[in-house]
Amino acid sequence: MKKPSADLIRSLLLTLAGTAIYAFALQYFVIPNELMEGGLTGVALLAKYAANIPPSLTTLVLNIPLFVLGYRVFGKQAMAFTILGTLSLSLFLWVMETILELGWISPFRGHDYFLVTLYAGVSLGTGLGLVFRGGATTGGVDILARYLNKKRGMSMGQVILSIDVLVIGSSLFYISQEKVLYTMVVVFIASRLIDYITEGAYAAKSFTIVTAQHHTLAEAITNEMERGVTILTGRGAYSKEEKDVLYCVVARAEVRRLTAFIKAADPSAFIIISDVHDVLGEGFKTD
Repeated sequence: MKKPSADLIRSLLLTLAGTAIYAFALQYFVIPNELMEGGLTGVALLAKYAANIPPSLTTLVLNIPLFVLGYRVFGKQAMAFTILGTLSLSLFLWVMETILELGWISPFRGHDYFLVTLYAGVSLGTGLGLVFRGGATTGGVDILARYLNKKRGMSMGQVILSIDVLVIGSSLFYISQEKVLYTMVVVFIASRLIDYITEGAYAAKSFTIVTAQHHTLAEAITNEMERGVTILTGRGAYSKEEKDVLYCVVARAEVRRLTAFIKAADPSAFIIISDVHDVLGEGFKTD
């Protein structure tokens, strides 16, 4: 029998850990303080508040029809992880419900809603970020977010944030305006954490430099900063003149130092600084 690969085991562990953290955040922070969430989870929370229907049951039932759409969009393997994410989320929600009902832990009901929203947003975002990092989803809006990320290159966090605004806005009919506003803070924090985890915890800066002093600057970057630099050949669209363009990647802490090198070598240099994520190679992450 073929043994599971290391990547498969890693994906499974990330999915299980992520759904466990997400379920904990919902049961421990969100529900006790009558906050909301977006997507189908938000619908499940409204069902909890209105009719005391357990979210573990609602999330499972609402996601079953979406499995068909997910199968058509992502295929068997990806859909298998979506089903795993949905089932494990329902399981961990049920586990947390049981733990709270038995009184083993007490839900966090705080008068300081700033503290509640901070911890709820961080834990929800961390949970979903780990699930996405493992290649799975928890169903519902997550399927659409992954689809748009895959086909359109859109940020999953931004897609979820946009849809959540619509869902949470409709909850004004059921919960107070104040708690809806706190919920928006939770969703925003969670969306930032999702992007942070899925795009890479290590972020660096890339420099694209158009300069006449490319040799001098390339030597300074190589010798003084001990960073690699690539010399590209470009041509001005208006002048038709060929120009050398430098490209290099540095850590965020080195941005000011490199900028100083550029200004010293060529004050008229044209510089583009961009965010980059998951940098692999010498001087950065190795895996």
